Amino acid sequence: MSVVNYGSKRIVVGAHYGLRDWLCQRVTAALMALFTLVLLARLIFSKGPIGYHQWAGIFHSQWMKSLTFAIIVALAWHAWVGVRDILMDYIHPVGLRLVLQVGALVWLVGCAGWGIQVLWRL
Repeated sequence: MSVVNYGSKRIVVGAHYGLRDWLCQRVTAALMALFTLVLLARLIFSKGPIGYHQWAGIFHSQWMKSLTFAIIVALAWHAWVGVRDILMDYIHPVGLRLVLQVGALVWLVGCAGWGIQVLWRL
């Protein structure tokens, strides 16, 4: 009995995290969409001109700061999964991909840290 091998064995490389990354992207996107609706509702039902004091008033309550903190983390995580998958799919030299991933991660952590710092200073 002879075994016939059609083609070579498929090697899966790149963004192969599957369901976990897919679910992460969907959950974080849903959270950001919900936050956008809450923020729009707060803006629509607020009185007076929209200026610094109006924005500071929206984010003054503890529940809004906590929700915004969670959304900043979700946004950073959402962006990281997307950027990582793109880099894994399209940047083949491992050293270059590692440098770009570290750069993207540092940038995202810096932006999230800055956003949280601005939020808690209000």
